[in-house]
Amino acid sequence: MAETVPERGDAQASGYAWYVLGILFLVYVLNFVDRQIISILAEDIKRDLHLADEDLGFLYGTAFGVFYSLFGIPLGRLADNWHRGRLMVIGLALWSTMTALSGLSRSGGHLAAARIGVGIGEATASPSAYSLISDWFPKRLRATALSIYSAGLYVGGGVSLFIGGLIVQNWNRAYPGGGPLGLVGWQAAFMAVGLPGLIVALWIATLKEPIRGAVEGLPPPPKHPAPFAEFGRELVTIIPPLTLIGAAMGGARALAMNLLAAGITVAVVLGLIGAGEPWPQWTAVGIGAYAVFSWGCALRRRDAATFALIVATPAFVLTVVAYGLNAFLAYAASFWAAPYALRVLHAAPAEAGFFIGASGALGGFLGVTLGGIVADRLRRTNPAGRLIVVIFGAIAPLPFMATAFTASSTWLLYPMLFIGQVCAATALGAAAATTQDLVLPRMRGTATATFFIGTTLLGLALGPYLAGRVSSLSGSLSTGMLSLMLSAPITIAAAIMAYRLVPRAEATREDRARAVGEVI
Repeated sequence: MAETVPERGDAQASGYAWYVLGILFLVYVLNFVDRQIISILAEDIKRDLHLADEDLGFLYGTAFGVFYSLFGIPLGRLADNWHRGRLMVIGLALWSTMTALSGLSRSGGHLAAARIGVGIGEATASPSAYSLISDWFPKRLRATALSIYSAGLYVGGGVSLFIGGLIVQNWNRAYPGGGPLGLVGWQAAFMAVGLPGLIVALWIATLKEPIRGAVEGLPPPPKHPAPFAEFGRELVTIIPPLTLIGAAMGGARALAMNLLAAGITVAVVLGLIGAGEPWPQWTAVGIGAYAVFSWGCALRRRDAATFALIVATPAFVLTVVAYGLNAFLAYAASFWAAPYALRVLHAAPAEAGFFIGASGALGGFLGVTLGGIVADRLRRTNPAGRLIVVIFGAIAPLPFMATAFTASSTWLLYPMLFIGQVCAATALGAAAATTQDLVLPRMRGTATATFFIGTTLLGLALGPYLAGRVSSLSGSLSTGMLSLMLSAPITIAAAIMAYRLVPRAEATREDRARAVGEVI
């Protein structure tokens, strides 16, 4: 579709903008249905594929999260340079297909490969959606709109647990020895939730494309003459071993720094493996860390303005760290809540799926929506007001999560999870809107991908795994979850530092971009 100017973007969001937001919300629901359903299926997967708790944490978090974050950066760049709706169509079709194929897994390796595919496909969604929303909604409504979109995270996660619990319990009851094609309940659940996404992908293809920056009264950036060539150039900066090619293109010094970083990463990973840590987890994390370093170095050479406003802006980085560590606990809680209910409290899958799913969906929706509204109101009188909500989201969930994962009854677990999820979810829209405000319109897809590095490499790739690892070593899932709360002081400190730095960073945004050659 042709690019369209948002109606009355300086004052109100148009009806079409809210229509687009509704569809993007549905996409994000599907995103998290496909991502989160493994939680309610975890106990059956663990039994059938002979896995340990850290393996489950790896499958849910690391296998998905590392590749989600790596491909999110070049795909975020593509979202900045190409048609965002078409990119979402391709990604939705890919991750839906890979979710369905997860149902054919016969080993942990097979399931890990499918989860990697889901991660790559889902990496298209939020960079495109954040950029679209930021071009359909004026700044004063941006945190609210992004919070409504982000609520799909919690609705999708909740729906996945409810649907997954029903399918696995009823399928296994009807086919105790395996049903059609030899599928057991958890395999049938993967296939049931994956296929509907292919239909929604056709709906996404009908959306109009807004003019970038028009809602803020900025002139539209020129269309990129070769967006896919740029995407290919971005791939060689972040996907190992292509990163060596990308570094060599920057000269001998850049290649030497890249090789040094690779050597340090390999040494650290080998040290962890030598100490008895599982090699798939730390190899994946090492790949992610090295790849992000390679990309940052390349970004500095190729796009000095984007580097200056993202990587070289402490306010941006601290906001990402603060929310990434919020997600460190939140992702672990969202994954391990169902196994805790099933394993420790002996709940039935359908019951656990319903109550944990409903509390997650409602609690997350309320938290992220109310948090976004409060964040926007605080910002009216305080340029850093949104960070107050991020600080709240780092502190308030802690007592409720601690109580939930030491509960001796499901009737204590469920309400504590609900309150904890409401509190934790408040930070998402506030943090996301803060990062969007710190960059220029043409950089929003890249900024979103960078924001999700914190969510994935810090939160998703480490939180669920470390809780599972401590659980395996201690024999207690409660101990595994409680150990993650040691990160809270770092989360709070990062959020407070971001609060102090954001006003000046936003006020000097254009000047700092011009100083490194950006034409505005």
